[in-house]
Amino acid sequence: MSPSTSEPEQVRLDLNNPVFQRQLFALQKPQQLGVLATLRKLADLRWSQVYQDRGLKWELIHSRSGSDGRRLYSLRISQGFRAVAYRDEGGWLRLLSLHPDHDSAYR
Repeated sequence: MSPSTSEPEQVRLDLNNPVFQRQLFALQKPQQLGVLATLRKLADLRWSQVYQDRGLKWELIHSRSGSDGRRLYSLRISQGFRAVAYRDEGGWLRLLSLHPDHDSAYR
């Protein structure tokens, strides 16, 4: 299987979005540690595991889409926080923003 077509593809993290970075750096240390623990977990998963993991609660956001019409997803990134992200070619999980409450991730 080639890496671009295999489903047991490893998750690759993109943490370079300036909004995501600003929000991550603004968190208190205990909150940052919770986010980092989930990022570490994600880096060890394959995409099929992300979709099935009950703790991550990967959900399509029906109420909004990315600037290029891309589907956006919400996932639990730590206790009390969700992240908005999308899956990109090459197995990339592109993290866009952090949200302290469930509803703000969907607006």
